[in-house]
Amino acid sequence: MLTQKTKDIVKATAPVLAQHGYPIIQCFYKRLFDAHPELKNVFNMSHQEQGQQQQALARAVYAYAENIEDPGSLMAVLKNIANKHASLGVKPEHYPIVGEHLLAAIKEVLGGAATDEIISAWAQAYGNLADALMGLEGGLYESAAAQSGGWNGWRAFRVRDKRAESDVITSFVLEPADGGPVMNFEPGQYISIAVDVPALGLQQIRQYSLSDMPNGRSYRISVKRESGGAFPPGYVSCLLHDHVDVGDEVRLAAPFGTFHIDVDAKTPLVLISGGVGLTPMISMLKQAIQDPERQVVFVHGARNSGVHAMRDRLREAAKTHDNFDLVVFYDNPLPQDVLGRDYDYAGFVDVHAIQADVLRDDADYYICGPIPFMRIQHDALKALGVREARIHYEVFGPDLFAE
Repeated sequence: MLTQKTKDIVKATAPVLAQHGYPIIQCFYKRLFDAHPELKNVFNMSHQEQGQQQQALARAVYAYAENIEDPGSLMAVLKNIANKHASLGVKPEHYPIVGEHLLAAIKEVLGGAATDEIISAWAQAYGNLADALMGLEGGLYESAAAQSGGWNGWRAFRVRDKRAESDVITSFVLEPADGGPVMNFEPGQYISIAVDVPALGLQQIRQYSLSDMPNGRSYRISVKRESGGAFPPGYVSCLLHDHVDVGDEVRLAAPFGTFHIDVDAKTPLVLISGGVGLTPMISMLKQAIQDPERQVVFVHGARNSGVHAMRDRLREAAKTHDNFDLVVFYDNPLPQDVLGRDYDYAGFVDVHAIQADVLRDDADYYICGPIPFMRIQHDALKALGVREARIHYEVFGPDLFAE
């Protein structure tokens, strides 16, 4: 337990750390990788190059300090981080390493302002946070290993099928190389895939949502090629698209994640996605429409038919299931895209324009896509009177060890 004096010191110094947060985290990662270059095999080096990982960790440190009087208010965040850590194979022995270099970075950047008392208080606070995460992660590892077809660590899977879903998204069906079963998962969860990236000379790990319902035999992921633009190209997505074919092996961690539907619920389900954010929604949808009593609305936004993955199968499902309604927005339709056939509305997803379709009594709303997209949809739903507790969203992005 942290003493009140320790909490007061952490709270009082949090604004100083926030002011110098980015330099501290830059220093932290340099120290960490210099001392433990093997950890580059765990961290997403694309996010390192772009600065996303550094910014996310700086924000996380400040958020923890702000809520140190009531750490329970961060439990949802901690559970999300713990799931990401478990999917990456983070172990208890990693925490002292991270703590050592984080505290040393604070001392290096702040110099004499980081007194022994301040460093001691932050060390205690970090230890408290680490204990909470290790406890959550230990439970996740134990649960995964105990399930039928479950495992811990990395398991070899073979690509059974590879299918282009659009100009930028390809699906991979993966079966265990040992021929055994695989554990079930909650629709909306993800797996981590580990591959060797020759361009980096490193293993890299990425998390991809499972895009099919559980079947006990295989998993499917649908991967968007990250072609770069202002940033380096996606090391793993490009490798998967260009060099991983049917019969090849990859390494998978067990499914984890807090973003999933309640499969036993009967209340309406509204799925809202943008771009590749549709992948967890496909898993949710396929599971939910098996229950004819459950109404499902799927609202999806894409640039056009060229990048709209699984569009024909979604249209067919809408025709054959009375409990499923599909609404599609294209913000940049191709000349051959036909309004009313390929898409329902021109422009970006606008729930105000379709509130008659999406406002359902007691519905749960799930949002996935780029962060600006999710903010817009979240705020629009709130403006329409949807309660916060009914709005769920998935953020794939960097935190301490995650992608």
